[in-house]
Amino acid sequence: MTSRSRPAGAALAALLLAAATGCAGGGGPAVGGPTTPSAAPGGASAPVGFTLVASGDVLPHDSIIRRAAEDADGAGYDFGPMLSGAKSVVSRADLAICHMETVYGEEGGPYTGYPAFKSPPEVAAALAATGYDSCSTASNHSLDDGAAGLRRTLDALDRAGVRHAGSARTAEEAARPTLLEAGGATVAHLAYTYGTNGYPLPEGQPWAVNTLDEKKVIADARAARAAGADVVVASVHWGTEWQTAPDERQLSLGRALTASRSGGRPDLDLVIGTHAHVPQPYEKVNGTWIVYGMGDQIAGDMINHEGAHDPRGNQSSIGRFTFAPPRTAGGRWEVTRAEFIPQWFDTERGRVVNLGAAEGGDARQEEIRDTVRQVVLGRGAAEDGLVMGR
Repeated sequence: MTSRSRPAGAALAALLLAAATGCAGGGGPAVGGPTTPSAAPGGASAPVGFTLVASGDVLPHDSIIRRAAEDADGAGYDFGPMLSGAKSVVSRADLAICHMETVYGEEGGPYTGYPAFKSPPEVAAALAATGYDSCSTASNHSLDDGAAGLRRTLDALDRAGVRHAGSARTAEEAARPTLLEAGGATVAHLAYTYGTNGYPLPEGQPWAVNTLDEKKVIADARAARAAGADVVVASVHWGTEWQTAPDERQLSLGRALTASRSGGRPDLDLVIGTHAHVPQPYEKVNGTWIVYGMGDQIAGDMINHEGAHDPRGNQSSIGRFTFAPPRTAGGRWEVTRAEFIPQWFDTERGRVVNLGAAEGGDARQEEIRDTVRQVVLGRGAAEDGLVMGR
C-alpha cells in the first residue's frame, strides 16, 4: 500500500452503493491504495470498490531529459515537477497505472532520446511520488538497450516501489501476473506490445517482452483469474501513429478480447491503449471499456511522419474508472462510472497541465480541451455514460 493521501473507503463505499442502485517485480506482494473495507457480518471484510486511473506514454526525449536536469538544480534529474499537474488525479485514485515507454540507462548516463531511448532512472522515483502503483513496460522501445536496459528499468521501478507488467528479467517473473489490491478486489495488470522496432528478443529469453497476440492475452487473463484476480486490466501498445481513429487491427482485436468469456464473465474487464502519440477514442465494446489510445503524457515537441511539428503529440487523456463489487457471488466487478480527464504537456514550461481542472483558462487550453474531448467521444462513448472529469 502506498502512503499517499486517497479518499476514505467509507466515502467511496457510499458512492458505489448509490451508483449500484439508481488502477516488487511482475509477481510478489500485491499493493494498492488505502481504501479500507468495511466490516461485514461475522467480522469478514466486505469489498467496497475502487477507482482506477490510467495515463499515456512517458516518453523522455532529449529536451525532457534536459528539463529534468534543470528542475534538479544540479542534483541529477527531477521529473517530479513536470508530472505535478497530474498528481491530483493520480494520487487520489485507489490504483494508478502509467505507461513507461522507454528503458533506463546506467546511473550517471549517458542518456539518450529518439530513436534509441535510454532515460535517467530517476523517472521511476517521480512516477512513485506522483502516485503510480504500476506501469506497463511493454513497448516498441522495450529493447532499445537490449536485456541490460530492460533489467535496469525493472530494477529502478522496484527500488521506487512501482510495480510493472509486460517485460521480465526471468522466466519465473514473466509467468507471474502482476496482482494489485484495492477496495477488496485483487486486480491483475497485464501488458503487451505489437513489436519492438525490429530488435529481436534476447537470445534464450523469449519471455523478456510480451508481444501482442489474441490467444496469449486471453490465456494470460484466464491464468490471472486462476491466480485470484477479480478484475483483469490489459495495457496494449498498438495502433497507427498519428491517427486519431483506431485502425482495423485495434477494432478487430478489441472486439475479440472483450468477447472472450469464461465461467459466465468476461476474461478482460478493461483495455487501455498506448503508442499512437495522439489521443484516440474510448468505446464500450461487448460491455467492456476500451481506451484505444491515451496519447503522450510526457514528450518533447513531436514531429510527425510528414516531418512537421504536430502539437497533438503533446495532448492526451487520463481514463478514470470506478469499479463496484459484484451484486451476486461470482459475478463481475462492474464499472459504474467512466471518466476521461484531458491533459496537455506544455513543452515551453515542461509541465503536464490538467485541462479538466483548468476550466476556463486561456484560449489555447480551451482549444486543446475541446480537441481531446471531440476525439475521445468520437465513437459514441457519451451514450454509454463517459463523462469528462477533473
